[in-house]
Amino acid sequence: MSRRATYLRLGRVSNLPTVWTNAAAGIVLAGARPGIASYALLAGALSLFYVGGMFLNDAFDREIDACERPERPIPSGAVGAAEVFGIGFGLLAAGMLAIVLYAPRTGPIAAALVLAATIVLYDLWHKTNPLSPVVMGACRALVYVTAALAVSTSPAGRVVTIGAGCLFAYLIGLTYAAKQEQPGQLRRLWPLVLLMAPLAGALAIPTDDRWPSHRPLAAAVMPVVCLLFLGVVVAALTRLRGTAPDRFPRAIAAMIAAISLADALAIAGAGATSTALVAILGWPATLVLQRWVRGT
Repeated sequence: MSRRATYLRLGRVSNLPTVWTNAAAGIVLAGARPGIASYALLAGALSLFYVGGMFLNDAFDREIDACERPERPIPSGAVGAAEVFGIGFGLLAAGMLAIVLYAPRTGPIAAALVLAATIVLYDLWHKTNPLSPVVMGACRALVYVTAALAVSTSPAGRVVTIGAGCLFAYLIGLTYAAKQEQPGQLRRLWPLVLLMAPLAGALAIPTDDRWPSHRPLAAAVMPVVCLLFLGVVVAALTRLRGTAPDRFPRAIAAMIAAISLADALAIAGAGATSTALVAILGWPATLVLQRWVRGT
């Protein structure tokens, strides 16, 4: 494997479209309307946090992977642990610097610091921590919060909280399912109910009056996004209940891609219908990229 391919695999870069739609959702829920260039800079900064966290995940898991997943880059000898640690922490530092330069205010900087700390906490302790799904959910929810605070000095706190809370719940359910891959069976089914939280959130988010021109589309788009999200999640859960040996990684990868659909639900709920239609594209984009770089 080439060094570039190793880095792409370590960073799980195929999942980056879900980070970009996270950023879009945080911006919309904050009631802001930045330009494309401004959005791209913020999404790029948050992408550094994600990729850095993925590098650190492999670095901290190297001893367990040597026993359970010897094909991973570090135990296979494709790259050294010290190099992966250095790149991981370097990317987190670069993400922090990017947020400081983008929004030199206390709110977004504090949120980004908490995001970085939560990422490191998850990577360091997720294997033996029964609450690791909660920590992972907090990581994604903090992406919403950081994006919202970065683009607005007075974001709609209640709206951002509802959206972030629904994503938080979805990630708890997703991470719980992912943690069952090693035993190979779902021990409890009730945490999977949390995967449906974005559906409830889309109805609970109050429509923002800043997108009045989008209202004619909203009635048609929302049911479509709801059905698409529901279909993808139910299909993934059905696969988990099957017997195929690769059912867990394939189902988890599908649920990761569906994060963009959860974001689209939040965006559509806020009334930014055209932005929701763009966010939906993060779902197929992630699935396509996962064909070249595994998302788990």
